[in-house]
Amino acid sequence: MSQTQTPSAACCNTPAVVSKGYKEKGEWKTVDGLKTYVTGPSTATQGILIVYDIFGFFPQTLQGADILAHADSEHQYQVFMPDFFEGKPADISWYPPDTDEKGKKLGEFFQTTAAPPKTVEKVKSVMKELTSKNAGIQYWGIVGYCWGGKIVNLSSTAGTPFKAAAACHPAMVDPNDAPNVTIPMLMIPSKDEDQEAVDKYEKGLKVEHQVEWFKDQVHGFMAARGDLEDESVKSAYEKAYQHLLNFFHKQL
Repeated sequence: MSQTQTPSAACCNTPAVVSKGYKEKGEWKTVDGLKTYVTGPSTATQGILIVYDIFGFFPQTLQGADILAHADSEHQYQVFMPDFFEGKPADISWYPPDTDEKGKKLGEFFQTTAAPPKTVEKVKSVMKELTSKNAGIQYWGIVGYCWGGKIVNLSSTAGTPFKAAAACHPAMVDPNDAPNVTIPMLMIPSKDEDQEAVDKYEKGLKVEHQVEWFKDQVHGFMAARGDLEDESVKSAYEKAYQHLLNFFHKQL
C-alpha cells in the first residue's frame, strides 16, 4: 500500500532551483571506462547511483544530482551518474514520438543503445568498481529517470548491491517486475504514465514502497524534459526531489 511520508525534521528543504543556465557543482571522472558525473562530499558514507534518461546529461538532471548530494546537510551523499550511452544519447527532438519517423528512431534506440539487459550488466560492472574504490561508502541507493526507471527495477532484484531504489516517471512499467524487487522502492509517476500498469506494479510489490503521483506533470519533469522556467514545473521538481531525499534519508 502506498505511504505518504512527511518531511523528516533532519531533512532540509531543497535549495533554490536554478531555472536556466545551471552550473553543476561536481566533477567528471572515469568509472569502469565511462565518463561519470560525480558530486557530493568524498567523506559521505552513503552513495547514490543515478541512471539518467535516454537524453543523457542535461542541466536539469545534473542539478538533481547536486540536490541529492548536498541538500540535506545531515545526510549528504556521494552521487555518481555514468554515461551509459558513451556520448551517444537519444535526440530530445524525438520526444514526444508524434510522427512515424520519431517513433521509429526512438524504437530503434531502445532496442539497441538503450537495450535494458545490456545496461543492467553495465550497472553491475560500474558498481563493482565503485564499491571497490569507495570503501567508505557503506550503503548504496539507485535512482532512475524514465528509461532509467526500468533499469532501476531490473537492478533491484536478489543480490542487488543497493539498499533502496527510486524510479522517477518510469518508462516500461511492467507489473511482472514487481515480485522480483527485493529492496524498498519509491516510484514517482507523472500524468503520462499508465495508471493501470503502475497500480498493478504497486500491488505486486512485496517490499516496503511508496508511490507519489504528479498528475499535473509531464513524463520527464525531474530530468531532461523539465521546463524549470515554468513555476508550476519548478515547484513540482522541488517537491519531487524532497520525496527522494526523505526516502533515502529513511532507507539508507
